[in-house]
Amino acid sequence: MRPSIDDMKAQARRLRGSLSQTGNAVSHSQALELVAQAQGYRDWNTAHAAAGNAPPGPPVAIGDVVTGRYLAQPMIGEVIGVQTMLSGNRWRVTIQLDEPVDVVTFDSFSAFRRRITATIDRNGVTAEHTSNGLPHLKLEL
Repeated sequence: MRPSIDDMKAQARRLRGSLSQTGNAVSHSQALELVAQAQGYRDWNTAHAAAGNAPPGPPVAIGDVVTGRYLAQPMIGEVIGVQTMLSGNRWRVTIQLDEPVDVVTFDSFSAFRRRITATIDRNGVTAEHTSNGLPHLKLEL
């Protein structure tokens, strides 16, 4: 995954500080050029353009352990699938739950789920909501 512009700028600040401590002072622009080259880019302008044009990545990755609420029930599980949706700013995630979640609120009936699939945004929240206004899935990121 490509680092963001802010990540590269922070790296340049750290590099500049480290170099000045060893007596090799460089300007901020020189540090940006060095960071860009370390990332495999020709120069800072090329790195900036590439990072600025990159679509945001998903908020979770395969293998991540996530917590949150599914249909208002607390849940914890492992992300076993991530798929970028056509818009590029929503992701379909599949989560294998550690413990089954009862998705029915009636006392006389239960329906347990061990695996869920939902489409989330950058904040780990579904656009779909239950009748009481809560999102179907809300991950704690």
